Amino acid sequence: MKLAWVMPVCLALTPAWVGSTNAPSAEVVDRIVVKKADHTLSLLSHGRVIKTYHVSLGPNPVGPKRKQGDGKTPEGTYVIDSRNAASKFHLSLHVSYPNAADRARAKAAGVDPGGDIMIHGLGPGFDWVGPLQRTRDWTAGCIAVTNAQIEEIWARVKVGTVVEIRP
Repeated sequence: MKLAWVMPVCLALTPAWVGSTNAPSAEVVDRIVVKKADHTLSLLSHGRVIKTYHVSLGPNPVGPKRKQGDGKTPEGTYVIDSRNAASKFHLSLHVSYPNAADRARAKAAGVDPGGDIMIHGLGPGFDWVGPLQRTRDWTAGCIAVTNAQIEEIWARVKVGTVVEIRP
């Protein structure tokens, strides 16, 4: 009799995707493509888009980042060069901005290129905002997604992953 009672409980606790083709995947990606004009971030593996997310950017998203404090999200090709599980924005993936071209451009202009560009979730106490976070560009130049989304991205993105940020 115990078996008849235990089995339905176990089945009730089994995730719906077990045994189906809709199981969540933690497929590692080799490229991230951010399209600033579309406010999207796509994860790619071998040229195939795995998933696309809507994002928030810096408050002045049009054009490339030129200097510290300009409120712009950079444009160019970078890599994820570190991961921060203790980020104040619920997990963060550090983007290697500024690259050599960004530094040279800033030096020629006599300005600080800035840095600390990341793909991250929401700050403490703001998880409730969820998808509403993308209704306006609010970061200091970073690329923001919801906390649930950064957890998905975090599981798939490793240090060294290429990040292409397009206009």
